[in-house]
Amino acid sequence: MLVDGKWDSDWQPVQGTDAKGGFVRQTSSFRNWVTPDGSAGPSGEAGFKAEAGRYHLYVALICPWASRTLIGRKLKRLEDVISVSVVEPGLTPQGWRFGDFPGATDDAVNGATYMHEIYTRADPHVSGRATVPVLWDKARGVMVNNESADILRMLNSGFGGLADDSIDLYPEPWRVEIDALNTAMYPRLNNGVYRAGFATTQIAYDEAFADVFGMLDELEARLAGKSFLVGDRLTEADVRAFVTLVRFDLAYFGLFKCNLRRIADYPRLSAYLTRMLAVPGIRETVSVEHIKQGYYSVKALNPTGIVPRGPEIAGLAEVTL
Repeated sequence: MLVDGKWDSDWQPVQGTDAKGGFVRQTSSFRNWVTPDGSAGPSGEAGFKAEAGRYHLYVALICPWASRTLIGRKLKRLEDVISVSVVEPGLTPQGWRFGDFPGATDDAVNGATYMHEIYTRADPHVSGRATVPVLWDKARGVMVNNESADILRMLNSGFGGLADDSIDLYPEPWRVEIDALNTAMYPRLNNGVYRAGFATTQIAYDEAFADVFGMLDELEARLAGKSFLVGDRLTEADVRAFVTLVRFDLAYFGLFKCNLRRIADYPRLSAYLTRMLAVPGIRETVSVEHIKQGYYSVKALNPTGIVPRGPEIAGLAEVTL
């Protein structure tokens, strides 16, 4: 936890709770946008023009929010435009750490050991958790954005001709429906599993648990006769659903006490997960080892540190970026 630019105490999974003892997620604080001509985006300031080699992503393969951005980078074929650093999966007392765990990297841009050093480089007086993903501007030496939803949209449209325009994750005809589904999924499913796992009272857990399985039931019904969640093609809504679904049986079902049903118990969601993993580029963003090692390193939930051997997920073998 950073307080006025100084690391104050060991990393903890919960920094805030609501009146019922429910988990409260930190709000992202850097909200600038990359645009094709450098003009200002929906928030923040202008001056971040799309240029090959200028921007860098800091990510964790355990993290679903960071994985959204890795998928966007892959689908839009921006691998040669935006470089990447990957932190180790295990959360240390100082949070995310760069290193030599298989699939992780050093920080070749800023030479940091811990992710919180990137935050203090961006703002010497920053307070809060040092989260991923982060989009960094190598030319100006500043943090562009640390909100995954923003970064995913930037990757879709902010890089202009540098990106592959054959895939549009936020097509105009379905934007209202995509936004509505995102708004429903985020509190109930994407963040709902965390609300269940990090609840500090029974009532907070029960409410989160009901939200998670209510949303999964709705998605199962929604997929009747459909390949994707909105329209007839893969969209941003699918990316946002997938990153939670692929982690569900691996971590959320057991460790986060979301144990009413597995994704494997939902026929349509199981087929959908397999279908998403078959989309070129997506499977390469998923590391089973990082997901399990990372989640099961949270001492508040797993004090022994024992990592389960299973489960196996159809269509998902261990791969590296």
